[in-house]
Amino acid sequence: MTQNIQTQLEPALENLNHSLPRDRSATNGDAPLSERPGFEETFYDQFVPELVASYGAVGGLNNRDAHNMPSTRAVGQICEDLLQLLFPGFHDDDAVHHGTLAELTHKRLGHVGKRLEDQVRKSVRIGNPKKPTGRTPPILRLFFHSLAHVRDLLRTDIEAAYEGDPAALFSEEIILSYPFIEAIAIQRLAHVLYVAGAPIIPRMMTEWAHSRTGIDIHPGARIGSHFFIDHGTGVVIGETSRIGSHVKLYHGVTLGARSFAKDETGHIVKGGKRHPNVGDHVTIYPNSTILGGETVIGANSTIGANVFLMHSVPPDSLVVYEEKQLVVRDKSARKKEAPLDWII
Repeated sequence: MTQNIQTQLEPALENLNHSLPRDRSATNGDAPLSERPGFEETFYDQFVPELVASYGAVGGLNNRDAHNMPSTRAVGQICEDLLQLLFPGFHDDDAVHHGTLAELTHKRLGHVGKRLEDQVRKSVRIGNPKKPTGRTPPILRLFFHSLAHVRDLLRTDIEAAYEGDPAALFSEEIILSYPFIEAIAIQRLAHVLYVAGAPIIPRMMTEWAHSRTGIDIHPGARIGSHFFIDHGTGVVIGETSRIGSHVKLYHGVTLGARSFAKDETGHIVKGGKRHPNVGDHVTIYPNSTILGGETVIGANSTIGANVFLMHSVPPDSLVVYEEKQLVVRDKSARKKEAPLDWII
């Protein structure tokens, strides 16, 4: 169906392009529309009917009649404010003094609490915006009770980064500049909301962090203490992943699902254990892919780079590809041969 729409769209665009009036004025060709001769305030009126008609014809892309949908912008701002609560002084323009910390924390909790309450209430009322559910207060109570515990976990993550990266000189550098800290901080917060039963908001939070860091961790993933992702770009951790303590991942690692089960109508069955378990003290090197809900990486194992794995390995395993195809030659011996010239 998408291909048919695209097939119809391309000729329509071509016809529209030829039918549009051309501004032949060399002096006004690049001028703003409002400054061009004959421009009126009603210029955009001609585009409104067709666009509004598409709102009715193309469903699923708009929310015309309900006002209860969470806001991506509001959730992003909430994430920013939560990082200030977790790391006071690190996400602030001005220094935070110890004598004012309690007052500032009280103010920030109240500020972010009101806005998070609004977003959570909207999320739990999706489908019936006027019906109170009673779910919002217990979700918020659990969330704010968990903030101190999340900070304890993040302290262990920072320790793991410091011990696991020889380039890290002090903890402040890690908090300020390591993208994984932002990604895991937001994921740990989102996980609390996920466990508490808040719809949509946890995923919006982790996708906000994903867009900023390149690290995609589903809020449903359970991750132990002393977790470290080095570099981080391209890491994907699926919803039902279970990761132990003292685990280190490198960039490009995927903890994903295999093929999905389908029901009798051919639709994907939702839920179920789909992603791997990773034991304590495991290291997974760059660009390795581990798939499957029944796959277990035993404790104290090391998974080498570029490994593709769909079965379990026992504890204390070393999983690598042997370099049978790798060739190293003396470049000087090839001078009389055709030069090697790659263009990338």
